Amino acid sequence: MAEPVPLAPAPRPEPDPMSHVLVLIADPARAPLAPTLVRELEAALAGRARWLAPGEAAEIASDLPAETIAARARPLLDGEPLDRAILPAAGREKRLLLADMDSTMITVECLDELADYVGCKAEVAAITRAAMNGEIEYRESLRRRVALLEGLPEGVIAEVIAERVRATPGAATLLATMRARGAKSVLVSSGFRQFTRHVAELLGFDEERGNELLVEAGTLTGRVAEPILDAGAKLATLEELLAREGLPAEAALAVGDGANDLPMLLRAGLGVAFRAHPRVRERAPVSIVHGDLTALLFLQGIPASEHRRA
Repeated sequence: MAEPVPLAPAPRPEPDPMSHVLVLIADPARAPLAPTLVRELEAALAGRARWLAPGEAAEIASDLPAETIAARARPLLDGEPLDRAILPAAGREKRLLLADMDSTMITVECLDELADYVGCKAEVAAITRAAMNGEIEYRESLRRRVALLEGLPEGVIAEVIAERVRATPGAATLLATMRARGAKSVLVSSGFRQFTRHVAELLGFDEERGNELLVEAGTLTGRVAEPILDAGAKLATLEELLAREGLPAEAALAVGDGANDLPMLLRAGLGVAFRAHPRVRERAPVSIVHGDLTALLFLQGIPASEHRRA
C-alpha cells in the first residue's frame, strides 16, 4: 500500500488590505460634504474613497491603523460640520438593531409631553435632561416625574400620540432597510409601553420593550410598574437577544441618546449616540449630530441607492 500523502496546510486567507474605514456624514441641506475634502482625505490616508450619497456621506477605506487615520484626518476635519467615525472594515453590516425610543426613534420625550397637560412640562423636562445626562439616578428620576402625572385622564395618552409623537427623520428608512436585509429590530425604552406599542407598529420593529404607566378607573395613578426598565435592563435585553439569535456582540447595533443607553451602546458591536446629551456623546463609540437616522445605514456601508423606503 502506498504511503499516504500528507495534506498540505490550508492556505491562510489573505487579509483585506483595507483594515479600517473613515465614514463622513453631513447634513446636505445645511453643509454638504465637499468632494474636494473627500479627495484630500483619500490622499492623506493613502486610501480608497467611495460615495454613499452625493453631498451627504462618503467613506475612505485605508490599511492604516485607526490611530494613524485619526491623526492624519484631524487637520482636515477640524471645524468641519460633519459626523465622522473610524470603524473596522470587516463585519460592518449588523444583524440586530436595538433602539431607544424617546428623542431617538421619535422626536419628543413622551413623559414631558404628558406633563404639559398638567402644567409642569418645564419641571419634568429639567429632570429628564438631568437623568439623560447621567446627573441623577434614572429610576428615582422616573418615579418623581411620573408622580406628577397623578390624576391625568388616560385618554391624554392617545392625544399625545395623535398630536405630538412623530418619527425622527430617517427612522422609517432605517427600519425598512434593515428588515429587508434580514436584520432583527427591537425597540427598548425606559419610556412607556402605551407609546412603544404604537411606535413599534408605526416603524416596523419586530419587538418592543418598555415600562408601564399604571392606570386605575381611567386615570393615571402617578406610579409606574416595577421593576423599572433602566440602563441595566436595556443591557440585559441586548444580552438576551444576542443569546436567543445566536449572535456575537459584534453583530449588534445599538442607538440611543441618554445615559441609560450607554451600557448597551458600549456593549454592542456598533454603539451610536444619536443627537445625544453631552456626557453620552463623550463616552459613546460613535456620535451622530448632523445626520438623520439613515446615518446608521451609512455607518454600516449601505449606500443610499440600497436604502428601502417604508
